[in-house]
Amino acid sequence: MATSCIRVFADAAHIEHSKQRLAAAAPGLEAVAAVLALAGNDVRLKMLYLLLDQQQLCVCDLADVLQMNVSAISQHLRKLKDGGVVQARKVGQTVFYTLTPALRPVIEPLLGSVSTSLTPAAV
Repeated sequence: MATSCIRVFADAAHIEHSKQRLAAAAPGLEAVAAVLALAGNDVRLKMLYLLLDQQQLCVCDLADVLQMNVSAISQHLRKLKDGGVVQARKVGQTVFYTLTPALRPVIEPLLGSVSTSLTPAAV
């Protein structure tokens, strides 16, 4: 593979090691890329933040907090669910959404550091 990089010495062992590490990390990187693609939308990012903060919410809760209609919230939740980022649990006629446990470690570092001036006791 030709590049426009000019160097005196290419460390072939280092390059090969990096290729192997990248190949081993590929599934994890794909998961992060999928989460970031879905979280790239402002509304979905807010939804992920709320689900991380509150553990579980129903469509009506999200619609009330985000001041959007239920239909719009449902569409965003469908994309998050199809992407494997959230999961649904039905209780009676109410569907509660939570972050998928497997992707929680990806989402927590992204949103866990977002500061808020409200403490849980103040809410």
